[in-house]
Amino acid sequence: MTEQVTIIGAGIVGICCALSLQERGIPVRLIDRGEPGQETSFGNAGVVSPWSIIPQAMPGIWKSLPQMLLDPKGALSVRASFWPKMIPWGLRFLGNSGERSVREISDAMELLCRPSIDLYRRHLQGTGHEDLITDSYYVHAFRHREQADLNGLGYLIRQEKGGDLVLVDGVELRRLEPALSEEFKAAVVIKGQARVTSPGRIGAILAEKAGMQGAEIVQTEVSKLIQTQDGSWQITTSQDTLHAPRLILAAGVWSADLLKPFGLPVPLVAERGYHVEFPNSSVQLNNSVMDVDAKVVASSMLGGLRVAGTAEFGSVDAPADPRKKEILTEQAKAMLPDLETSEARFWMGRRPSFPDSLPAIGLINGSDGLYAAFGHSHYGLMMAPKTGELVADLVSGHSPNVDMAPFSLARF
Repeated sequence: MTEQVTIIGAGIVGICCALSLQERGIPVRLIDRGEPGQETSFGNAGVVSPWSIIPQAMPGIWKSLPQMLLDPKGALSVRASFWPKMIPWGLRFLGNSGERSVREISDAMELLCRPSIDLYRRHLQGTGHEDLITDSYYVHAFRHREQADLNGLGYLIRQEKGGDLVLVDGVELRRLEPALSEEFKAAVVIKGQARVTSPGRIGAILAEKAGMQGAEIVQTEVSKLIQTQDGSWQITTSQDTLHAPRLILAAGVWSADLLKPFGLPVPLVAERGYHVEFPNSSVQLNNSVMDVDAKVVASSMLGGLRVAGTAEFGSVDAPADPRKKEILTEQAKAMLPDLETSEARFWMGRRPSFPDSLPAIGLINGSDGLYAAFGHSHYGLMMAPKTGELVADLVSGHSPNVDMAPFSLARF
């Protein structure tokens, strides 16, 4: 009988790992302190984009960082206490911003993002909730016509890889999205996308599918990992001590603390993101829309219209900044003038971010039976299904037949 594999972390990445392992006949146990799919995976903008293959660090970004940091309503902020950790991480981030690095990272991102729509549809098949993912465009909306440039590096890379991108003027933009403000004068429309209409719901449904297929789901907090003399793993939790022959670490930003005792370099930070959601909104969007100036994404969800964004670097456990609610609400109103904003649900989550925008996937050096599946930054929803496939291949002893070096923790 095949031995059970334990997955620490039941976010969307851990859930997809479980489903892919089950497809290969491997029994799984999922451990998380909360309900599956309801932590960081819950609060994203719902974009499932095979073309979200452009890293955060781009050529020339260093020029715009001071202005972004000084703008109290800007998309980027750093908690004062976090600067000692931020500086070395930031230098590594900038070190990946040259065009050659961007193109190499984009190749690796493409491997993870391109099959995401098809894989989600496969996982949802038979659940009765196949409509949780729907075809969509990804609309990058610009207030200044001259900034919408298909010759920009990010758009060029997408087109070189086969992406279908078109440039539209303000009139055509409002035909696509009548609710958008007339301040937007142009947009780059990226076709061949999809969107999830409830990220939290898709996590719950897919976890339920895994459970119906035999997955053991344990709700407890993991505090320590110990490799025993026989090579298996001891998992210390808040309730009990568990044992596993093989472990997949998919605990997002919390993965770094669990690896500290092993002395591994894990430059993972909590890039905290926020959203506001306006329930029962009469304003509807047909696609996922990014306000490129504000760097926020709006999308119509089952629970209302959601506007998500910002990148706040700080301690994992620091409380949410209440000012972000007002800022995001103002940005939502600027995008969608007819939006009723009197009722807003406010949320904060912690993206696990490495300085090169790539996750860690695969066997962790020096730790037999321990596999990484964390650090997906802004791209977790897109990258989760393929991450699950790669990890399941590795655990089951099959070579993924792709270059896994870009995802190795040894790259640091």
